[in-house]
Amino acid sequence: MFTGIVEEIGTVVRLAETGGDSALVAVRGPVVTADARHGDSISCNGVCLTVVAVDGDVFTADVMGETLRRTALGALRPDDPVNLERAATLGSRLGGHLVQGHVDGVGSVLSREPAQQWETVRFALPAGLGRYLAEKGSITVDGVSLTVAAVGPDWFSVGLIPTTLASTTLGARGVGDPVNLEVDVIAKYVERLLGERSERREA
Repeated sequence: MFTGIVEEIGTVVRLAETGGDSALVAVRGPVVTADARHGDSISCNGVCLTVVAVDGDVFTADVMGETLRRTALGALRPDDPVNLERAATLGSRLGGHLVQGHVDGVGSVLSREPAQQWETVRFALPAGLGRYLAEKGSITVDGVSLTVAAVGPDWFSVGLIPTTLASTTLGARGVGDPVNLEVDVIAKYVERLLGERSERREA
């Protein structure tokens, strides 16, 4: 479990196919590797990865085919920047919102509108995800916890403050760039529970 508060921008060292519909990714991140051990979870652009090895300030993780197909991790190349966050602990401050690191779909940047103190960014939504978004609700974009400013049937927008622009990869994302999206898990559970209640009433 994560909070969507990025600890550092890391750098991809390598992404190599290992055969059998999987890959091995190595990422440099001195902050997140400071106390990382085998088996720990680290969010990489919003994807929960399990550490299999640590060598200095570089951690390595296995990425299965399902993850490569459903996220934008497969498009990463050496030297690409990535948002990194260690898993939350029970004593952590919840500065963002509850983030699982389970990507629901890949969106893309539609537009950027700079303002004096912030920037409004609009993203395309994959089909079926719009129902989980609400104005002033939460969404995770490439591992960053953000507040939805506006939402349409196939898009949503957020306002990025200077800290987010400078401290995450979102400041450099251009129009058309893919981003990993995770909707608020609470919305998904509410939908599931209401659906089951409706089914019982109809039975």
